[in-house]
Amino acid sequence: MNSTSRRNFLKSLGATTGSAVAMSMLPPTIREALAIPAHDATRSIQDVEHVVILMQENRSFDHYFGTMAGVRGFGDRLTIPLPNERSVFEQSNGERVVMPYHLDQRTGNAQRVSGTHHDWGDAQAAWDHGRMTEWPRHKTNPSMGYYKQRELPFQFALANAFTICDAYHCSLHGGTNTNRMYHWTGTNGASNGIAVVTNEWDTFWPPWFGYTWTTYPERLQEAGVSWKVYQNLPNNFTNNPLHGFTAYRSAHLAVNSINSVDSIDSIDSIDDVILPLLWALNPVGLNSRPWEEAHEQTEPLYKGCSNTMPDGGYLEAFRADVAAGKLPQVSWIVAPMAYSEHPDPSSPVQGAWYIQEVLAALVAQPEVWNRTALIINFDENDGFFDHMPPPSVYSHHPDGSPAGGSTLDASELAAEWFTHPSPPFTSGQPVSDGRPYGPGLRVPCYVVSPWSRGGWVCSQVFDHTSVLQFLERRFGVKEPNISSYRRAICGDLTSAFNFANPNADVPPLPACIRTEADGLRQAQEQLPQVSVPEESEQQLPHQKAGLRRSRALPYELHVDTIVKPAESAIELLFRNTGTAGAVFHVYDRLHLDRIPHRYSVEAGNELYGSWTLAEDAGAYDLWVLGPNGFHRHIVGTVITDVAIQPEVTATYDTRQGQLKLHLFNMGTEPCTFLAKANAYEAWTARETVSAGEQITIQRPLKQHANWYDITVAVEDAGLFTRRFAGRVETGLDGVSDPAFVLGV
Repeated sequence: MNSTSRRNFLKSLGATTGSAVAMSMLPPTIREALAIPAHDATRSIQDVEHVVILMQENRSFDHYFGTMAGVRGFGDRLTIPLPNERSVFEQSNGERVVMPYHLDQRTGNAQRVSGTHHDWGDAQAAWDHGRMTEWPRHKTNPSMGYYKQRELPFQFALANAFTICDAYHCSLHGGTNTNRMYHWTGTNGASNGIAVVTNEWDTFWPPWFGYTWTTYPERLQEAGVSWKVYQNLPNNFTNNPLHGFTAYRSAHLAVNSINSVDSIDSIDSIDDVILPLLWALNPVGLNSRPWEEAHEQTEPLYKGCSNTMPDGGYLEAFRADVAAGKLPQVSWIVAPMAYSEHPDPSSPVQGAWYIQEVLAALVAQPEVWNRTALIINFDENDGFFDHMPPPSVYSHHPDGSPAGGSTLDASELAAEWFTHPSPPFTSGQPVSDGRPYGPGLRVPCYVVSPWSRGGWVCSQVFDHTSVLQFLERRFGVKEPNISSYRRAICGDLTSAFNFANPNADVPPLPACIRTEADGLRQAQEQLPQVSVPEESEQQLPHQKAGLRRSRALPYELHVDTIVKPAESAIELLFRNTGTAGAVFHVYDRLHLDRIPHRYSVEAGNELYGSWTLAEDAGAYDLWVLGPNGFHRHIVGTVITDVAIQPEVTATYDTRQGQLKLHLFNMGTEPCTFLAKANAYEAWTARETVSAGEQITIQRPLKQHANWYDITVAVEDAGLFTRRFAGRVETGLDGVSDPAFVLGV
């Protein structure tokens, strides 16, 4: 590609979302189809007749969207605390601090940046039970690298046109296959008493072994729900773990036997039993017979493990099925290697082109598109840094005691720790170590449909099992492999849609051309890799100012403090009066070397956590994080003087959009509370409460979109402070955190 066409391509990709220029650059079929209203016969999820799922490769959320306006990215003010007052964005490599740095395609090979380590051992070490202090020490460069809109214009435009999920997590702290197992089966095997935590059996080799638990496509087949996996063989980058399951291996061998392979009719002497084994010895399935409709009658699972896109994976068969009215109810697409977005063999610009082609195939048929939900996610983070604490089940201290708790019982949590043996005949699995499987780090997820247009962010916690839960809701086919923990904590994606009143906005998207995408990648390869800045040249990353429309969430969370002077202890009561479960992360700022506590609390439940303070002379400093900016900071010293015994709790008036601060004086003398807003408004209050009394301060929040951040202190009570931050959910959609805009 010459320099002029390259400049034109970059200019087209960088067109401003919503501008006439961007609209005019859309292919006519996409431009027309995006204006088609959603199918709304029932104004419910039943209007979705097709679900298309494209899982791309190996990017974290901050790595792609940390700079995007209106999502929980680099502008997050309330993050994991690190030792020595470091920000979570100031990670150590063991020798120096490494901050996130821009992978600038103007100065280096950013499009084809190298990958980093991303297997069970290094992923667990970098996460470190939630401490996350030395990410680059356990990951290779460029694990702290991130992109801006300049490198990801199509991805930004897609998110700005439809809905992006900024609390979507991969399912396991590890690599490709194990996460894709959750995506296709709801488990890594743990729900069936075994466990896979690192890649193995991701091809048809060895054909006589394989995983044996039931996959979701098998359940759809049994229920009569049509489905298909669109992929090319051998060019699927081994990204279809169904190939490792005995049911699919059997189907593959049955179809590719001597009696069905015309090209070797002359080899009459080879036994029909031996030939299928020889055929399967090819580890990438090079000789897989292309899928044909006739196979549905003899080997229906073959459409999950065969060459269904023999054009090289460029979606010809997918387009044909859409055009012919044969698109299944559920479709999974596996991109060829060069368009998978995987670091090194692929690039963001090539992934953008592939996503565009999937979308174009759908919207070319208006009566298909207006009934389709397209979900685009990523299997895992590849080792690229993300700052949000994953909502994993609680860890255990070295002595075996729990670092946290859950309202779910032991049997419901059994599938969440690596305590299971490897499947029989596997050889590459590590020894079980008792660590949580996940969920892991955040990864990008776009919800693209006629019911999710308009540039929304959805901040409910999801993982790969959420996609299966969405399919359950729509088609009524249950996946029993999904653990109770995942069902409690990870939503079903329906909060990312508005089926009752779909937004009518027409979202513009810049166009991508395959030859120019490939050309940009090739031009990038002529540049050196982007280097890690010298320590003296680093600066904290910045997030673009701006608000996004934000979906209503099911959270209503509380943390109440109970100080016990006689025991030199403190208890926290975690209450969940919402309609979805949540994880409370608690960091002891006096002991950040210790494993953070995590408390998973189901909807409508409550749970106590306790801390003994004798070794700290009764002092405590607890930092609590939850979904969508929920935060409590609880600081003080156990006071034995009965004259001074203050406490503060918070409740919500969800109808009025108000925060209620309840000021308690359990001492024998009057005490004066001092309240101050830390963001959103300039507000202070001073209230004196008599001994044994309480008063309530009501703060209306509508003028700042129901967001709050208030600290309450007490005169003459030493270090006593209580900080409350988050968003009051009213059941109505709102906007993203305005404090991102203010940069507070």
